[in-house]
Amino acid sequence: MSTIGSTIRSIKFTIPAARTTEGGGFVVHRPFPTRVLMDFDPFLLLDEMGPVDYAPGEAKGAPDHPHRGFETVTYLLEGRFSHRDSAGHSGVLRPGDVQWMTAGAGVVHSEMPDPEFAREGGRVHGLQLWVNLPRQDKMIAPRYQEIASEHIPIGVSDDGKVRVKVIAGEALGAKAVIETRTAILFQHFSIEPGGSIIHSVPTNFRVFAYPLSGTGRFGVTKQAVTAQQMIAFDNDGDAVMLAAAETPLEVLLIGGMPLNEPIVRHGPFVMNTEDEIRQAVLDYQAGRMGRVSPESH
Repeated sequence: MSTIGSTIRSIKFTIPAARTTEGGGFVVHRPFPTRVLMDFDPFLLLDEMGPVDYAPGEAKGAPDHPHRGFETVTYLLEGRFSHRDSAGHSGVLRPGDVQWMTAGAGVVHSEMPDPEFAREGGRVHGLQLWVNLPRQDKMIAPRYQEIASEHIPIGVSDDGKVRVKVIAGEALGAKAVIETRTAILFQHFSIEPGGSIIHSVPTNFRVFAYPLSGTGRFGVTKQAVTAQQMIAFDNDGDAVMLAAAETPLEVLLIGGMPLNEPIVRHGPFVMNTEDEIRQAVLDYQAGRMGRVSPESH
């Protein structure tokens, strides 16, 4: 994380997240895909779920739906979600937990509010990132990696003003425990007022930041950007600058090596050709991706 000799990347563009609804009607803020930006290779989608407060019995989720050809990364900040899939896998995500699901050849799953949370109500806030899989990995067997909050490595700056949860990659001496199919970084920085970091990133990575709360200053010009805006950095350096303004800053830093492969997407299927998409639809309709058992709900 040394800053000696680093060249700080400039900001290429910023995009506000668009408010929309997904699944059973839960609110998300989405910087991409939109009409302005379809993808950020190797990433296909970023959804900030909420933050939204649900009264008892009102919480919503995403009932049974399939995926093929990519990975979903779910990072829950507030709330409690249950998930089940067509392979009989199930679990509960609690605040701070991460689920890294490699859909590969195909899986059907549901992501619903935990029954107790649904009864009581409360605040839901989290992120879901879709990571594209390279051509040779699109039909691998599905896999889950679930990391409880207390097992996610944490790094802290020497002055104590910058703290980072390292979900993927390395930062401030902490190294992720999750294995990724493609080279990426996914890090949650908490920066106190007056705190800043010049953080090294691979020169061949496309990198963006997404503030969750507070106002940050980013890039060479220390441009001020508020929450729910995507900040895409240019590939003109080997480091990014993140700083808090007058209030604490919570910000995600996400980056990866572009696959530079054709992308053909149809809802929850992302492949390289139209024929592969047609086959995915046929396989799903024929039940070859399985089904979530009725007793799961």
